[in-house]
Amino acid sequence: MAGLRIALQLYSLRDDMPKDPFGTVKAVAEAGFDGVEFAGFYGKSALEWREFLDKVGLEVAGAHLGVNSFIGDELNRTIEYNRLLWNRNLIIPGIPEEWRRGRAGWLKFASMLNDLSRILKSYGMRTGYHNHWLEFQPIEGELPFHLVFSNTDDSVIAQIDLGHAYRAGLSNSDIVELIKRYSGRIVSVHVKDYSKAKGYNVAVGEGELNWPEILSALRKYGGTEWLIIENEEYPYKPPIETVKASIRNLRNILSTVS
Repeated sequence: MAGLRIALQLYSLRDDMPKDPFGTVKAVAEAGFDGVEFAGFYGKSALEWREFLDKVGLEVAGAHLGVNSFIGDELNRTIEYNRLLWNRNLIIPGIPEEWRRGRAGWLKFASMLNDLSRILKSYGMRTGYHNHWLEFQPIEGELPFHLVFSNTDDSVIAQIDLGHAYRAGLSNSDIVELIKRYSGRIVSVHVKDYSKAKGYNVAVGEGELNWPEILSALRKYGGTEWLIIENEEYPYKPPIETVKASIRNLRNILSTVS
């Protein structure tokens, strides 16, 4: 599947990153990844990361940044850091609990994403939202996922976490329909597997998601640039071994998908 690059969400190695950020990311490069998605910067400047990533041959697929990173004076600091990092995709992975309690809070967040998208566009950047499972639990008769993405501009990235969506109760065919519904907006997607028996304790390709069907839909409809592997748990230890198994399995599956 030409054009789809594979990154690792560095949360997958959350115990190793604080101890040795550069050494851990070097191991990610050696495992064959094309890029990384940040979940924290571990005290390094944007230029330190940029120099190191160039050295090991990795691109920046994105970064997960909390809501507070976009409020007040923090917004300018966030823009400047990510500009120097050469990161285009600034993804919010969750919202404050008080916003999650009702329809109005989700709509407030959608409005924030629209405003943020317009601001970031002038810097060549994009914003988006990453789901967990609660976005597929009804709030006042509607799914929060749809409240967000039905009320945001097409420029706002719908970063579907496929494992969380499946865990929330979506079937494989439901996931394909979700990809079709938000066609062109799934610039990056979290490639995570899930098993009803083992939960998240599976490498990609070793759970219940129908990867050939899902990857084919992403290629046809998603507008997808990055497949971002994320491992919540580790059937193979140390954690880097689960990461290696996931990318190996994913590349094998991709080789069979037209």
